Amino acid sequence: MTTAAQTEPVSLPAIERYFEVSLFLLVSIGIIAVISTGKLDPVSMLVPAAVLAWKGIRIFGRHGPELSPRAATGLVLAYFLFFPIDLWFISRSIAIGAPNPALYAALLAAIHLMIFATLVRLLSSRTQRDQMFLAMLAVTCMLASAILTVDTTFLISLAIFLLISVSTFVGLEIRKSAAGAVTPPLEAGSPAAKRLNRAIALTSVFVTFSALVIGAGIFFLIPRFTAGYLSALSIRPSLMTGFSDNVSLNQIGEIKRNTAVVMRVHIAGDPGRAQNMHWRGIVLTDFDGRRWSKRAQEQIVLVPSTGGAYLIGDSNLRANDFATLNYTVLLEPIATDAIFVAPRAVELRGRFGPGIDRPGAPPRASYIQMDATGTLINPSRNDMRIRYDGMSHVPTVPPAKLRAATADYPPFVRKVYLQLPALDPRVKALADTITASSKNPYDAAANVERYLRTRYAYTLNIDTPPGKDPLAYFLFDKKAGHCEYFASAMTVMLRAEGIPARFVTGFLPGEYNDVAGDYIVRASDAHAWVEAYFPGYGWITFDPTPPADAPASGMFARLALYWDWFQYNWNEWIISYDFAHQEVLALGVQHTSQSWATRIKSYYERKRDLAMAELISLERRIEKSRYLLPGALGVLLILLLILRGRTIGSFVRARWSLRAHRDGDLPPELTALEYREMLKLLERRGWRKMPAQTALEFAASIPDLQIAGPVAQLTEMYQSSRFGAHPANAGQMTSILAAMKEILRTASRHGKS
Repeated sequence: MTTAAQTEPVSLPAIERYFEVSLFLLVSIGIIAVISTGKLDPVSMLVPAAVLAWKGIRIFGRHGPELSPRAATGLVLAYFLFFPIDLWFISRSIAIGAPNPALYAALLAAIHLMIFATLVRLLSSRTQRDQMFLAMLAVTCMLASAILTVDTTFLISLAIFLLISVSTFVGLEIRKSAAGAVTPPLEAGSPAAKRLNRAIALTSVFVTFSALVIGAGIFFLIPRFTAGYLSALSIRPSLMTGFSDNVSLNQIGEIKRNTAVVMRVHIAGDPGRAQNMHWRGIVLTDFDGRRWSKRAQEQIVLVPSTGGAYLIGDSNLRANDFATLNYTVLLEPIATDAIFVAPRAVELRGRFGPGIDRPGAPPRASYIQMDATGTLINPSRNDMRIRYDGMSHVPTVPPAKLRAATADYPPFVRKVYLQLPALDPRVKALADTITASSKNPYDAAANVERYLRTRYAYTLNIDTPPGKDPLAYFLFDKKAGHCEYFASAMTVMLRAEGIPARFVTGFLPGEYNDVAGDYIVRASDAHAWVEAYFPGYGWITFDPTPPADAPASGMFARLALYWDWFQYNWNEWIISYDFAHQEVLALGVQHTSQSWATRIKSYYERKRDLAMAELISLERRIEKSRYLLPGALGVLLILLLILRGRTIGSFVRARWSLRAHRDGDLPPELTALEYREMLKLLERRGWRKMPAQTALEFAASIPDLQIAGPVAQLTEMYQSSRFGAHPANAGQMTSILAAMKEILRTASRHGKS
């Protein structure tokens, strides 16, 4: 409930205002982090966003709380009465399709309660206790978002939340310390308050950055293991449906509207070899006119060899009829148990199914299944991200060999892959017309493929009228459809012509990301195509669907590739980071350090040898040059003039002036020059004038009586000329200096003898 007093703008001290805004931002980031996961229903996303926007406007206008404590308590208690309805009906309906619907519904109901309590507390917060509880609710929101998603958006939210949380708690501590202070609080908006806000903001940024750096170091260094402790409680909803043993003609078309990434594929060697690849998933055999299905077949269990490889079998092709393709697949959790591989897979390596792998622990039981169509199945389903390496012998059989293949099909192939339902007679007639000029099964298949590719359009919108045969409606009325219709039409027409064919689902190669060096395969790349049987060569791929439009280009498309690369590395080195990644990282650091050390050493040795060669060459050129000595002297003279030119010039001018005044009186500056000359003579004998001594004090300190007289006489002449305006006689000063030199020279000779 609001009151008139509460709706009026409230003037707060600077630190109170800072804390209020920072706490609001903290709560907002926590709730936005939960909303941005995309796991909530529209009402749970729009209502909190609207309340936050309204509260932000109120805080900007400096208004107080909107709800009284009694009203806030009543609303929370009322929600507890609503909670069972949310748990058993609303959240349960949202959780349909999740691996664990009951747990997912309980989590969603708890998050609804948490968001409601946070918003009510935000609108009624008054006391410090309310504010601390509100901050804890914000932290709880971040934990909830971490449970709902591990995407890169969470990283951004977490970094912002950490920055604002540091700012909030710093502001809280300053506010607590300022309580009861004698000095008046800073007024909001004053210059001092602005400086305080900047200081807190800079401190928060520094602390947050330091925490992230230190935390990242600890994260990468502490031991980590691959563990599936919570895999049975997975709450991730199904990403997509459609890849199963029963597929209707519209299911894959629905998948293609989804742009979520389903897998990434790295090709060993030249990535261009996979630009037209069809990543094979599930092969379907029977068609009832509306739905493709697979008849019950015996499953072959494949277990890893001692080297960890699942040996699938030989491709049954001659050496010149296939190309070996090695690849690595990172498969996201999707609602299918199929393992996607390139055609004619011969070997797989990977960990399939949940489990715990620890260094030194015994290996867990692991296996995959394969049926007669070559479809590979993960018995534990793809509820977790899976990485596996594959090797395939992709058929490259020349058309000439396929044209020469016989039509002697094995009985099993005839029984299974020539099955047809009751068809519209026009379908068989169209097949006869298309293949009329064909001289062999290969030409017949190629003609059907070409006819469908060139005569029909591609669209995801094909609504077959009730009661109509969908295949006949596609071929003769709509004349447009998506891959399921094209593949179904070709399979049916080939079977009608007595050529064994089957319906295959999987993915197109996707978009090549040259930043990360891998192919990005999205749900929109889901595809269906045809495999036709040729004795001696097996099943050969045909794709009658018209090619899709070229992917978008430009700056935004390029930025999207960098963003995808960042997401891939986030998932790979943060979400999936384990002991194996630590080993790879340690080996990479070791290899990189050794490589850099080798490069630096090689660079140093190369530059050292080059410098020595240049010096030797220069020395030889100098030895042969007749301009060496004059040039060296000239360089030295220039250097001397540059370094000491002013001093030398002053000395020469002073000496010239002394010679000019040798028969007259000396000005004060020349008298000072003669005095300094005397000081140099005495310093050589060991009598040095200290900076604190006056000229008379220094003269009186000379212990040698023989030299003390001339020193005192010349000092008096210097002082009279410098400070008394009585010029000194040049000849007299010169005579005194000459006498001093003779006395010192005589004393030096006696000292040596």
